[in-house]
Amino acid sequence: MGRREKLTGLRALVCAAALGIGGAQADDDLVIGISQFPGNFNPNINAMAAKTYILNMARRPITVFDAEWRLICVLCTELPSFENGRARPETTADGKPGMAVTYTLKPGLKWADGTPLTTQDVVFTWQVGRHPRSGVTVLDFYRRIVDIDVRDARTFTLHLDRRTCDFAEINELELLPRHLERAAFAEPAEYRHRSLYETETTNPGLWNGPYRVSEVVSGARVTLVPNPLWPGKKPHFGRITVTTISNTAAMTSNLLAGGIDYVAGEIGLTLDQAAAFRQRYPDRFRYVFKKSLVYEHIDLNLSNPILKDRRVRQALLMGIDRKAISEQLFDGFQAVAHSLVNPLDTVFDPDVPKHAHDRARAGELLDAAGWRRAGGGIRRDAAGRPMRLQLMTTAGNRTRELVEQVLQSQWRELGIDVRIKNEPARVFFGETVTRRKFTGLAMYAWLSSPARVPRGQLHSSMIPTKANGWSGQNYPGFRDARMDETLEGVETVCEAAPNRALWHRLQRIYATELPALPLYFRAEPHIMPKWLAGVRPTGHQYSSTLWVEDWRRDPTAAGGTPR
Repeated sequence: MGRREKLTGLRALVCAAALGIGGAQADDDLVIGISQFPGNFNPNINAMAAKTYILNMARRPITVFDAEWRLICVLCTELPSFENGRARPETTADGKPGMAVTYTLKPGLKWADGTPLTTQDVVFTWQVGRHPRSGVTVLDFYRRIVDIDVRDARTFTLHLDRRTCDFAEINELELLPRHLERAAFAEPAEYRHRSLYETETTNPGLWNGPYRVSEVVSGARVTLVPNPLWPGKKPHFGRITVTTISNTAAMTSNLLAGGIDYVAGEIGLTLDQAAAFRQRYPDRFRYVFKKSLVYEHIDLNLSNPILKDRRVRQALLMGIDRKAISEQLFDGFQAVAHSLVNPLDTVFDPDVPKHAHDRARAGELLDAAGWRRAGGGIRRDAAGRPMRLQLMTTAGNRTRELVEQVLQSQWRELGIDVRIKNEPARVFFGETVTRRKFTGLAMYAWLSSPARVPRGQLHSSMIPTKANGWSGQNYPGFRDARMDETLEGVETVCEAAPNRALWHRLQRIYATELPALPLYFRAEPHIMPKWLAGVRPTGHQYSSTLWVEDWRRDPTAAGGTPR
């Protein structure tokens, strides 16, 4: 795993102490290592896996997909359906087909400062979410809700502007505490900065889950303690510390030294690093390699004149030997991706167009696009401008950085000059990707839920701009009328056969137009102490921490309780 991995026990302890994670720990403490620090803490602004992983311990959604990939109620009493009368078709004010869906919040829900969690929080969250200047990530979701009827403190009805197949799923309605956030929202354009999630993150009233955030050391760690007002199952650990160690060699050194107990599979080591670690220490920890819907890819900024040409995008993909990368770096465990839909998903199209590694064909495409070699070197256009692109990803991730070097080398063989520039994850996700500041290529991963319609990533209305408060996740800037139409059909045509046909069309447009370059689908490597029980990796967007109250110390497990 490299020279820097081979720290002595003393050096690892010193490293842990410098990070603030070493020393004596109580038996009801758990220290988790992750590789990125959240760019912010507001659940509705900027999507980032590290933030979601932490916040899922301190917040709970109304609905979510569980570890068995089933949609379930978390804060509600039952899912709406036509059969139970909580879902019904209606006509919108402009005469279009709409829907009304009714939810009832479970009794006894409170924010951790004692304020009841009510339908007023639901309405306030909707008002924030649908405002064009608030900067929420899923603006389109909130805009679909044209009105909310409040029956009482616990029951509310959402009126939707269209009839969709997934009408019961409101996972993205991330509740905000009205009594705290209302003042911060007085100036919507400044909300992302004035939100108490950024200015007063440890305020108990921001949290409604089994834990609450009690300490934040920026860039280093987040500490959580039990929320005594959580009405559900009481958590077992008296304190959970989530520590950011962006250097993966330092991560494994701290794991061996006892500075951390558990490396999170969702946002910890990459598969190759975890597999190599298991080879060296096969019996010391419990290893779970969970195949997942995590989609590693490279977004292409389609505002770049070089990347506007589809032939160039196809040539870039054909110039990569993704199969060799998967076999040599990941022992073949991470399947090559040909579109953004995983073969594990029920809507996967096995006949999606595939761009196999073909350097000769890639060269022909570049020639046809007007990029020709000059003396066997870097390609240039008719005006003599070099074919030069910038590639970015999260700094400190050894595997991504290694993949970058392989890509740079393979593209250079095609005559493409690729320059690497990486940034810390909180900058890369918080500013560069979110605001489309990358000039060429941005490599990262999307986390998805089962059969999740990628409207936010692919619909032309979801391109982030200053005018819409940088809402939406269509970071490439992809505009395609066929894709817009197909996305809308996938959401509204619910009969099995035509819905499947639309899903297949979506994947074929994506694989042909290539707004992003598909790389592979990741497996999540969880490295746990043998005494940790109750962790259930999900393999999808909603992390195992949503059930952190089930995590516990099992002193009878093999390995005992090493302290």
